[in-house]
Amino acid sequence: MKTVNIKALISDLQDFYLLSFHGLLGIIRKPFYLKDAIEQMDYSGAGSSLIIFLVSLFIGMALSLQLSAELSILGFKMYTGRVVGMAVIREIGPVTAALIYAGRVGSGMASELGSMILGHQVDILRVFGVDPIKKLVTPRIISSLIMLPALTIIGDVVAIIGGYYIAVFVSHQSGTYYWSSIRDILTFENVFSGSIKPFLFGYLIACISCYMGLSTKGGAIGLRRSTTRAVVLSMIVIIVSDFILTRILLYILGFSV
Repeated sequence: MKTVNIKALISDLQDFYLLSFHGLLGIIRKPFYLKDAIEQMDYSGAGSSLIIFLVSLFIGMALSLQLSAELSILGFKMYTGRVVGMAVIREIGPVTAALIYAGRVGSGMASELGSMILGHQVDILRVFGVDPIKKLVTPRIISSLIMLPALTIIGDVVAIIGGYYIAVFVSHQSGTYYWSSIRDILTFENVFSGSIKPFLFGYLIACISCYMGLSTKGGAIGLRRSTTRAVVLSMIVIIVSDFILTRILLYILGFSV
């Protein structure tokens, strides 16, 4: 039984890597399904912007409120803006946007492709000589690579504004000093660290969700299972890859830990 499970796991990993590779390679290979990519961008970007806005706003406010309370005990309340900005740009912003994206868009990808598998629509594409990975996976990868970084930028800005509101109107700090602290942390190292993560997260979410959707079997129960697995696995991979990437970036950029 263990041998069978190991063989199945290796087979699944192989299929996942092949799908991820060919899906990414489809970006530079003809034909280009531009209309499909735009439709996916509209669904994943415009549909998620309000959720990102609300969640990021209250995360920024809560973070600023907690930091103001703790730093005031140590006499460092004036550094609230700097700490909020660093935390949001480098870690909280990219991870929060990716988790929301996985929960909303990733589940949608998995359920949509799973429904197409159960309805034999993917088989029909193969009959007509259309590559399912090129037609279905590549547009979703393109969408994720473009829209998740854009959503992350929106979330970062909103979270910092939320932190500003709490710092100035609740903790009665200097608004000028708050924005001066934000400007000071907008260095290449911080911006680069916070900008590269959404691209990796978007690619992983799209590949995992598409793979789980295209692996659907077993009717409605199988569709529910594949959708749940897509979201749960995406969230786990986001957290793990965030730690690994953070460690690598700290080493590359010369930060001592």
